[in-house]
Amino acid sequence: MARQLPSMARRSVLFAPGDQPGKLRKAVESGADVVVYDLEDAVVPDQKDVAREAVRDALAAVDVTGELCVRVNPVGAGASRDLSVVLGEQIPDSVMLPKVPSGDAVETLAGMLAERDAAVPILSIVESAAGVLHAEAIAAADGTDAVLFGAEDLAGDLGAVRTPEGQEVAHARQHTLMAARAAGVDAIDTHYPAYEDDAGLREQAREGRRLGFDGKMTIHPAQVPIVNDAFTPGESEVEWARRILAGRNEASERDSGVFVVDGEMIDAPQVRQAERILERAGQR
Repeated sequence: MARQLPSMARRSVLFAPGDQPGKLRKAVESGADVVVYDLEDAVVPDQKDVAREAVRDALAAVDVTGELCVRVNPVGAGASRDLSVVLGEQIPDSVMLPKVPSGDAVETLAGMLAERDAAVPILSIVESAAGVLHAEAIAAADGTDAVLFGAEDLAGDLGAVRTPEGQEVAHARQHTLMAARAAGVDAIDTHYPAYEDDAGLREQAREGRRLGFDGKMTIHPAQVPIVNDAFTPGESEVEWARRILAGRNEASERDSGVFVVDGEMIDAPQVRQAERILERAGQR
């Protein structure tokens, strides 16, 4: 049975290896908005069956207020078996599909879920050249509720050398973001692999938010509070947004579409930004 969750932000998306029950339990205590029980990259092939059973048991046992997701293996490479074992009495709030090459793969998974009475949202990871080239179709596919950008796998697919500046994946990162925005689904940025480098993580998370991402993948519980903070509007942003919407309301009373706040001419784009800030801050 699926839980009924209110609409929530996906600032932090934390992965936990499916074959390690202790880490599955610990992950839900991290404060992450989304906890992902991972049956794919975090589990070696000969432990897949053990992981499936551990994840099924954890779904039934853990108490979590945020979103609980399961990352299955790719369609045609284990996803069906994953769902057959994992979907028991308690189903996850969402399912994550890795290495998505096209919108067809998302729709295939959506069909698998519907056949099992588990039509939950799908979080689609774009992490290959094919995925980037088909990002618009992936984001717009039936079932997709968020698009995640995976830089590490993409770099491997391209034969690129990863650098701290990330220029080798910058185009793909922004293309994935635009595809998500065009489809009206969440956009989640790539993880930061140096999990002990708090300063580097903080800067990359802030950069991701400046670009327009809604959140960021994380691989260690210690990364969660840093990412949550980076994607939570600050006090000055909230005050700015309040002034914008107050100005909008006053202009509406005067039947005027354009108005001035803090000496700046304001119109629809700034209003939308203000609305998003207050929605994210939970104060709208």
